[in-house]
Amino acid sequence: MPALPAHLEAMRAKIERHAIDFGLDFFDTVFEVVSYDELNMIAAYGGFPTRYPHWKFGMEYERLAKSYSYGLSKIYELVINNDPSYAYLMASNMDVDQKLVMSHVYGHVDFFKNNFAFSHTNRKMMDTMANHGTKIRRFIDRYGLEKVEAFVDRCLSIDNLIDRQSPYIKRRADKRNDELERDDRSPDVPRLKVERSYMNQYINPREFIEEQKKRLDEERAQSRKFPERPERDVLQFVMEHGPLENWEQDVLAMIREEAYYFAPQGQTKVMNEGWASYWHTTIMTQKALEDSEVIDYADRHSGTMGVQPGSMNPYKLGLELFRDIEDRWNRGRFGKEWDECDDLRARREWDTNAGLGRQKIFEVRRHYNDVTFIDEFLTRDFANQQKMFTYGYNKKSGNWEITDREFKAIKEKLLFQLTNFGQPFISVIDANFENRGELLLKHQHEGIDLRTDYMRDTLTNLHAMWTRPVGIVTRIEDRMVVVKFDGQDFHESEIESEP
Repeated sequence: MPALPAHLEAMRAKIERHAIDFGLDFFDTVFEVVSYDELNMIAAYGGFPTRYPHWKFGMEYERLAKSYSYGLSKIYELVINNDPSYAYLMASNMDVDQKLVMSHVYGHVDFFKNNFAFSHTNRKMMDTMANHGTKIRRFIDRYGLEKVEAFVDRCLSIDNLIDRQSPYIKRRADKRNDELERDDRSPDVPRLKVERSYMNQYINPREFIEEQKKRLDEERAQSRKFPERPERDVLQFVMEHGPLENWEQDVLAMIREEAYYFAPQGQTKVMNEGWASYWHTTIMTQKALEDSEVIDYADRHSGTMGVQPGSMNPYKLGLELFRDIEDRWNRGRFGKEWDECDDLRARREWDTNAGLGRQKIFEVRRHYNDVTFIDEFLTRDFANQQKMFTYGYNKKSGNWEITDREFKAIKEKLLFQLTNFGQPFISVIDANFENRGELLLKHQHEGIDLRTDYMRDTLTNLHAMWTRPVGIVTRIEDRMVVVKFDGQDFHESEIESEP
């Protein structure tokens, strides 16, 4: 990778020193200067310059290129969670933009290295992505472009059916312990009655006991539900138990690995962008900004922090929450006394000079994700200060309007949007449904029905992998139903209770 031009390298070294002085701890970060077209290409590949060939990357490039050409959007920073980390600078940016991007990038890399959600991620993903691309190209050479691309399409259509909590929660029992547990539950093998103990080995020989035990285990296995517990990682279940060819298993495993790599970025979008924004504002305003750059910096920063009606800006929300936490812990506005104080004047003037703000935000950066971050630190006072409301679209007036000003409703809506990325929880509950080898899934209904088109596409693509009918238990308009796809048609049947 080519070295940075001398003036940018000097700028980078200063920004890096400022970041270290402020206490940031990051991987070595490699910056590369690219044209806007090259940056759009890299962004279309998810930040990785080498990926497997697929039409979706071309579509994303066209979208980014047109958006940039029409002045609708511009990519200012792109950084990869890797060790070393890689970041890209657009050649046409002004120096103030490059400083801002570098400061922002060091915030991101500190977050990648230290937040618990990223602790299980592959720190050599740049190499892994390139290896995936090489393998899939070999499959294309061997089996043909159309066949491989069609299977990749199916994998990508269901790559959200993973268990995002699995790196932190052990759901599958240890295989050996599970076998021992089953042995403990095994019923006693029936034995012929023996009057004299010394005759037992003749009347109940070892071969007879083993044969009876085998028969009982087979009967129990036939009656046992498979899987014994709901499996939330649908991709892994299909990969392990579906009738896939070896190359198909490899492709599905690669898509699944990439899905788990990107999952923490979705789980920490607000925190990650807020943390990077906090540090670019801190480094720029306190250390790096020249007097002549103030107006340009303010223009770039305000553009990033803008909020559209009916939407959430993770940069703005995350930055303001980190600032609020720092301010509260500096003033001692936490703990039992603060929570129990109901004197409005005392709360307004509360300041114990605790000075723990900077220490606290570093602690928060390490131990929280978006859901716990919002749940713990988004307070009523913060919502009032930020003038937070819930919005809805009024079809009659054609406008976005405030639908609720209640703090509880605001917080619940935010948490709902962030939990599992706002996507439904789906699990495999039966791989031999009705004793026909059919795959049955279950939707954990959270008050919102599944989108019919998404549900049907998912069942269609799972059927292509499972090769047997695939169904899902869900609620549609307060009715408990099973929607099934048999390879040709969809069937919906109402059931009285959840299986």
